[in-house]
Amino acid sequence: MEAFAPTPPDWTEPAIHAQEFCCPSCRAASQTAQRVWVNRRSPVFTEDHRKKWQEFYLCECGKAWWAWSNQRPPSELAQQERELPPPPPLRPFFNPFDD
Repeated sequence: MEAFAPTPPDWTEPAIHAQEFCCPSCRAASQTAQRVWVNRRSPVFTEDHRKKWQEFYLCECGKAWWAWSNQRPPSELAQQERELPPPPPLRPFFNPFDD
């Protein structure tokens, strides 16, 4: 999988920094990208000691762009309620002093 390859693919070389999390040329969302590569070899630490990475995208229009991982908009999957599994059945409490 190219996204987590240790060395950057050639198409990342001309990438420009996007100020918004979309292609600066045609404004397409990152989900429509043809290719993705995450620069996990050199994370940057934020003020609150969290890591962020450069995420590179090759857009449908042929332009390569990158943005910081912490600038990615929240996933619509995070908005959905998850159904929790039922709790395990209760087992009777064993009291060793009961006869």
